[in-house]
Amino acid sequence: MLDAWRWLTGCALAAMLASPAAASAPDPADVDLSAERAAIARFQDADQLLQDIGWRLVRGNADFCPDPRPSIGLQLQDLASYGEPDIARAALGLERDFAVQTAARGSPAALEGAFARNREITRIGDTDPNALKAGARLEWKRLVQVHDAIDGALKADGSTRFTFGDGSTAAPQAVSVCQTRFELSNEGERAVADGKRVVIGARFDGFALGEGLLAAAIAHELAHNLLAHRDWLDRNGRKRRNIRATEREADRLMPWLLANAGYDPAAAAQFFREYKPQNGGAFLLRGSHDQWQDRAEAVETQSERISALRKAGERPDWSVHVGRLIDPDKGRAKP
Repeated sequence: MLDAWRWLTGCALAAMLASPAAASAPDPADVDLSAERAAIARFQDADQLLQDIGWRLVRGNADFCPDPRPSIGLQLQDLASYGEPDIARAALGLERDFAVQTAARGSPAALEGAFARNREITRIGDTDPNALKAGARLEWKRLVQVHDAIDGALKADGSTRFTFGDGSTAAPQAVSVCQTRFELSNEGERAVADGKRVVIGARFDGFALGEGLLAAAIAHELAHNLLAHRDWLDRNGRKRRNIRATEREADRLMPWLLANAGYDPAAAAQFFREYKPQNGGAFLLRGSHDQWQDRAEAVETQSERISALRKAGERPDWSVHVGRLIDPDKGRAKP
């Protein structure tokens, strides 16, 4: 039996890795498809949790984010990007390449009720995505192209029509969210932000801490994107002082993002206290981050400010109440 977990790779594609020693693609009839379906389902379950949390964060903070975008909370998959597309199709019972991956809980796609996991997509607007030129195996450029086209249609019209394999259609209306996509990768154990995406490794220990603390970790990475830290560091250099300033900014924004998403803002401090014993500081650049206890105390201060605002009947508007530690225009960071 093929090792199904080794089939799964990044960018929320659940891409199946081809065996380098294989002279030819294995015949689906020779593969335990039930095991492969189960492995793909486990990956999709983790991706569903990531998308659910991400949606709450970007939707709940849309009023305060710079340059929000319309979204329906839908993630697709492209089976042509799997290491063994024929086996993937057989395992999922699909004839074509494009299908639903996830519909984030509470999103327009989920509320529509039509976007069930692994349901085939035959048209998006007037285009058949399956007819677009596919890249090599394990390449997800076509999927990115299709997601970009969906975003463009939503920005232009607020909706786009999806046609499914049985001929039925759905056209959910988009709502405003903060700019960021969330992707699950089977490679690595880290959570990172690249300016446009938050990418979480499937082996990230935060998954074992429960939804609230995982949301805190994701909020930290989302904060980096919302505050345009990557672009700022590209312009001004990744000196320890600069990285430390951006990390402090991301830390202090965590409880505000959580609060507006309906999570307990205290989860930010709890995350730093519970994550440390499992992970130490191995994944951090030496000297670029404050000590875990200091980080927990810093975000607790922000949680107290949120509580005071709520008691006064005010919304936790971080765009007004949270000052910057860097100068986005002049490239200065406080020591």
